[in-house]
Amino acid sequence: MSHPLSVQLYSVRELISDDRDGVLRRIAEAGFGAVEPFRPTEDPRGFRKVADDLGLAVSSVHAMDLLGSETEADAVFDAAAVLGTGLVIVPAGIAEEEFTGTAGLTRTADTLNALAERAAGHGLQLGYHNHWWEFEPRVNGRHALEVLADLLDPQVFLEVDTYWAAVGGADVPVVLGGLGDRVKALHVKDGPIVKGEPHTAVGAGAMPVPAILAAAPADAWRIVELDQCATDIIEALADSRRYLAALEAQA
Repeated sequence: MSHPLSVQLYSVRELISDDRDGVLRRIAEAGFGAVEPFRPTEDPRGFRKVADDLGLAVSSVHAMDLLGSETEADAVFDAAAVLGTGLVIVPAGIAEEEFTGTAGLTRTADTLNALAERAAGHGLQLGYHNHWWEFEPRVNGRHALEVLADLLDPQVFLEVDTYWAAVGGADVPVVLGGLGDRVKALHVKDGPIVKGEPHTAVGAGAMPVPAILAAAPADAWRIVELDQCATDIIEALADSRRYLAALEAQA
């Protein structure tokens, strides 16, 4: 693994709103080497200082504001530069209906391609993160996200959320093999692969994690995210790190 293991901070959204610095410290103490913020424009300089002090890199950022006005998008780009990452990701915000046919996928690609050009002007690369609704629809016999990938400019990368892809009916290792180097980041999570059910620590659920990691590009960021968890979230993240570190040691 060429990058340190990262955590999507949406996993700890409730804790971090009360004690950002303390939560970042606990993530570092659990053995993670990077984080993925989801509100990058909130005090990026303060965030960067704390992260640097703790030895945490910023793997990438999620930002809904990327789909807002040009002013909002530029603020995200500026924040990403302060945080020290070159990867900015659209995490959601495009209507689910756009993934049900070629016309919607073409519109989606046009939106993302234009935004990628704007990001490139800031020295950044734009990515797209999926949920289940980019995989459930089949368009010309393929998952909608696979069709979208063909319509995107090569500079647009994909952050594949492996769990939501599985919920959407994908054979995740096969999909990753097909997408190849378009994948620059993975959301690694685990659980029963059922909508609405809590996630588990990675390694404690039904996801074929070893096969997924083996199928992904070696230089893609591995980012743990647990959207909701029935157990203590910090403990679940720490258990996830231990499991993934053990897999890495066996490789």
